[in-house]
Amino acid sequence: MRGYTGDKEAFLKRLRRIEGQVRGLQRMVENDEYCIDVLTQISAATKALQAVSLGLMDEHLKHCVAEAIAQGGENAEEKVREASEAIARLVRS
Repeated sequence: MRGYTGDKEAFLKRLRRIEGQVRGLQRMVENDEYCIDVLTQISAATKALQAVSLGLMDEHLKHCVAEAIAQGGENAEEKVREASEAIARLVRS
């Protein structure tokens, strides 16, 4: 079971909303909307994706990493390394 399973429906709802935002962006470009308006909507979609990312990271740390640390050993080190790499990717994006 994944750490986000308990909130799976909420994550899916947010992702569907983001999907709608992206489709809206496509329509804006197709309709030659004003550049700044398109950029504003891109910013909103980006922030929404970042919020989902942070939520998933939080769940991963609370469940997967915490469980691995409680068990100890190489698996704990691996989970901490994975989390650190994921955080680094999020910071770069």
